[in-house]
Amino acid sequence: MVDSKPGFRADIEGLRALAVILVILYHFEVPGITGGFIGVDVFFVISGFVITQLLQRAFSKGTFSFSDFYARRIRRLVPLFLLVSTVTFLMISPFYIGDAYYIFAKSWLSSLIGISNLYYFTELTQYFAPETRSLNLLHTWSLAVEEQFYLIWPLTLYLAYRFGKGREGHWPFKITLIATFALSVYMANQWPAAAYYLLPARLFEFMLGTGVALFANQLPRLNRPMAEVLAVAGLAMIVATALLITKHDHFPGYNALWPTLGTAMVIYAGLHQPGTLSARLLSLPLMVFLGGISYSLYLWHWPPVALLHYQLIELTTWNRVALIVGVVLVSWLSYRLVENRFRHRPWSLRKSFMVLVFGPLLAIWAIQSTIRIADDLSFRIPEERRELYKIIANNNPADLYKRCFKGDPVEFNTNKACLFGDKPVNGKPNSMLIGDSHGIAQIGFVEQLIDGKGYSLLMVTRASTPFLPPHIAEKAQAADPTQVARNKALSDYLEQRPMTVFLGAWWNAYLKQEAFQGYFLDTLDWLKAKGHTVIVLEDVPELPSSSYAECLLKNMNDCSIDAREAENNLANFHRFKQAAVQRHPDIIWTNPRKVLCDEQRCQTVLNGIPLYRDESHLNNVGAIEIGKEYLKRFDNPLPAIH
Repeated sequence: MVDSKPGFRADIEGLRALAVILVILYHFEVPGITGGFIGVDVFFVISGFVITQLLQRAFSKGTFSFSDFYARRIRRLVPLFLLVSTVTFLMISPFYIGDAYYIFAKSWLSSLIGISNLYYFTELTQYFAPETRSLNLLHTWSLAVEEQFYLIWPLTLYLAYRFGKGREGHWPFKITLIATFALSVYMANQWPAAAYYLLPARLFEFMLGTGVALFANQLPRLNRPMAEVLAVAGLAMIVATALLITKHDHFPGYNALWPTLGTAMVIYAGLHQPGTLSARLLSLPLMVFLGGISYSLYLWHWPPVALLHYQLIELTTWNRVALIVGVVLVSWLSYRLVENRFRHRPWSLRKSFMVLVFGPLLAIWAIQSTIRIADDLSFRIPEERRELYKIIANNNPADLYKRCFKGDPVEFNTNKACLFGDKPVNGKPNSMLIGDSHGIAQIGFVEQLIDGKGYSLLMVTRASTPFLPPHIAEKAQAADPTQVARNKALSDYLEQRPMTVFLGAWWNAYLKQEAFQGYFLDTLDWLKAKGHTVIVLEDVPELPSSSYAECLLKNMNDCSIDAREAENNLANFHRFKQAAVQRHPDIIWTNPRKVLCDEQRCQTVLNGIPLYRDESHLNNVGAIEIGKEYLKRFDNPLPAIH
């Protein structure tokens, strides 16, 4: 029989150290550690094992209390989180603006109550998703997953002990383990974002740890050679996965099985033979030290990296070394001064909750509300940079002309609020700008081109809704009936009379799907068949990060990006354009990149004005400036309408 009583195991501390080292090296972008994120999954297995042993001992002694269990969890996890998140808030306040600041405030709340994985899943699957590398509390998603496991597992195991005495529980456990693993594989293929952030796809990882704790005494007892082989193989599986997989592979799913099964193998071998070579390596003083402060290391390591990403500061070798030294030092101090000071206090669940959760929750909510109300004044931004801030943050065309973008999808706005250029003859505009958010983002550019040319332009745009005729929309946009309805209404309007149609879209995003090459070509055919003059609005270069939109606010000397890379990103669009020109050589193409790019670099700033509001959308002031500069340098591509 294997003694399942939990006691200190140096090799498990070493496993914690290995897990957090892999995560840190991955986030610090150390070459070769392409799959270091699997350190989180190693933690999940360890948590399943340790918590189950703790619960087993309490059940067998009859001392288990739900209130004591959750009070200990709060005292163990929350104090250090409050310290790290508060320091992070103070650290980023002079730099983060607009949505980036609001997102931090909201994530702060969701992290405190253990639902940050749900928040980030929702936020990062939206159309205007933020840049993940600049989200300072993004790493708390894994803590939320763990906390959600703590909500369901004690009750599940308690009921099993209470009502399942004398019964063999390994078959229900095996079936559940296989089912949760199959669910993880399925979700990783079908809903990768949900699989990554949500508990169901990670549940089998915890269960591997709980299974070792529950059934180790029913498994074969390992002699020394067998334990050596099993432990070495387990460590090799963890390290090999960290070196071989990348963020582009399906995960969790079957790729998560290798490091998690490897972790379970190491833990299982150590139950029988604590003196294996692998156990001795994991039990080295440095590994035990790092394992002891692993929670502090995990919490502290990411916020400064996210700030560097936001400020577009490169992670050089010296930056990495400085970060590692700083993170280890502050983690050791916070472990000594915060973690250990709170975790052993004899506070009740009520006191732990009120002092460490409810009180801070109110304070953070008040901070969030203040930020939302007061940030338009940019009280954190120095006076000399506030005008730049306002251009970037307060000139989103989708907000300035929201009646032309966010209104009823069918009864779209045809009033003067959405009319540009000349006054319509008999109330009927002779041209339209249709498309998605990239279409409306260029309205300032288009206004400059149509000025004095006889265009009376009606703008009708909608997020994520490129124009497609009904017979195409019913196939391409079947998952969203609102998009189909909008395009049916637009088609009905366009069938009334020939017009000049300005067509804007995030071409690069849609054309990644091969089918859209044909859909857009057929759309041009449809417009030409109805007698319309077609003008295609080409896109501006996409930035490597939305942080480049605030380049001037970051006091950078060079706000340009690589022109060749920007053009390479448009390869699918160029293929579409070539085919379209062959079909319809009379279509007019407007290209704002002519103003921004030469052979080497593309500019994100023009005449001292920031042009973008995020990585792919222009702000309205920037779009106007591009239009003015275009007319200075080139002939107007638009014909006059008489």
